[in-house]
Amino acid sequence: MTDSPDTDGIDGALRAALTDFAALPVVVAASDFDGCVAPLVDDPAQSAPDPRSMAALTALAQAPDTTAALISGRARGVLSELSGARPPLVLVGSHGAEFESGFDDALTPEKTALLNQLVAELQAISARRPGTLVETKPASTTLHVRNASEADGEAALAEALAGPAAREGVQVTHGKAVIELAVIETSKGRALDVLRRSAQAQAVLYLGDDVTDEKAFAHLRGPAAGGRDIGIKVGPGETAADFRVPDTNAVAAVLELLAGLR
Repeated sequence: MTDSPDTDGIDGALRAALTDFAALPVVVAASDFDGCVAPLVDDPAQSAPDPRSMAALTALAQAPDTTAALISGRARGVLSELSGARPPLVLVGSHGAEFESGFDDALTPEKTALLNQLVAELQAISARRPGTLVETKPASTTLHVRNASEADGEAALAEALAGPAAREGVQVTHGKAVIELAVIETSKGRALDVLRRSAQAQAVLYLGDDVTDEKAFAHLRGPAAGGRDIGIKVGPGETAADFRVPDTNAVAAVLELLAGLR
């Protein structure tokens, strides 16, 4: 990550890595949705993908021996609706736990009861903190604080951590101005492992911008470790990824370049 980026946000080292990656026989190319394929917005329900990125992902999905996927913290049904994606583009929701065939971890009646309790507790917290929002998913619930004041946002997150997040059996995931409480194990890294095994791919590429994406980067073996995987961090912040691009426009450029090479 030392080269100066070109006007499209792709530096020389990343461009070379993408060229080598594209020449491999079988690959998986995946990306987070919000903050990567879709610019971040204040209202999560109004999120919309960059048409360039979606066109490139669709082209990759249709290329021979190439699996293309969106892996998101959103529920898979919501991801499908917002992205407009269609097969063969693969959609994985709930931070890597929700595939087309269902959840990787069984959602038992006990876990459903726990989820209902978590939702009620987060809604009670949100009711006391203006600007916060609770999102409910099939196996998790999320507290968003992006539109709250700094004081209310910090207080809401602290209450969630001290209360519902501390319950036995709850999987806690931190993100940008958000905390998610799941009743099943979630990991974008595990989702990449599943896609790699299913495709029998020689290498995997993943683009991510959030704290949750670090779990995915940790499952990759990139050039720094002598491997051929490519992890690309979108935007600022500490990361385990080998490469970085500045924004969603650069994500579109990466995907278009890869689609063209593939």
